[in-house]
Amino acid sequence: MKTVQTEVPEALYNKAMALVNEGWFRDAKDVFSEAIRRFLDTHQSELMQRNIREDIEWGLHGND
Repeated sequence: MKTVQTEVPEALYNKAMALVNEGWFRDAKDVFSEAIRRFLDTHQSELMQRNIREDIEWGLHGND
């Protein structure tokens, strides 16, 4: 496991804590881990395509 420290808007944190308080998650760490996992699962193809396009653009035109 890796530890990631970040800042989130207070409203987002409050929503996460509401899920914890309602018993849906054990703690905020579990909420944010699940959110990241779901985001990556649903955006994997999009992320790969964007990275490939950026690599091609850099290869053709450079970025310096």
